[in-house]
Amino acid sequence: MAAERMLRIAITPHEICPAEAAVITAILDAGWDYVHLRHPAASLRDMRNLVEEIPQRHHRRLKLHGHFDLLCDFNLGGVHLNRRCPEIPAYFNGEVSRSCHTIDEVRLYAPSCRYVTLSPIFPSISKQGYIGTLGHDDLIALPAGKVVALGGITPDRIGMIADYPFVGYAVLGYLWADGVTPGNITERLDAFAPTK
Repeated sequence: MAAERMLRIAITPHEICPAEAAVITAILDAGWDYVHLRHPAASLRDMRNLVEEIPQRHHRRLKLHGHFDLLCDFNLGGVHLNRRCPEIPAYFNGEVSRSCHTIDEVRLYAPSCRYVTLSPIFPSISKQGYIGTLGHDDLIALPAGKVVALGGITPDRIGMIADYPFVGYAVLGYLWADGVTPGNITERLDAFAPTK
């Protein structure tokens, strides 16, 4: 898939960062498709405060990795299931995505999801020592239009991702490392802009 048509997804780090709502707003203002709100250790109140600080025009592009009760109060973009939160809430009938770490998981979950993330594709930036075992033959056989690359995603690796049937890529470490701020996020986002 051509890099300029790929889904671009940002995933927040473990802890809520200072000025995170402004950073998320900048990411979505720059045209990225979704921001996944991860924050497993945050309280429901902290997550509610974060969502409230993000302009409502962007709420449909926010996906929750937990804290699913917020779906009752905000018009959010969906849920992202994972090992910590593996079940769709009974009251939810919106868009679902899911974390996968093996080809077998992709085969199992992709048919019922808008997309799945597969990681790690490259050595992780945010989790030191987290290195994938997926090879060329695994990646070339991925189902088209369903799998988002995750793990060690940097601007110089987008061309390699585009050689496989990924529908997009998700970025965590490159965007949030070393003190991201509303002032420096634009430079990091610009590095992912398709070349003309």
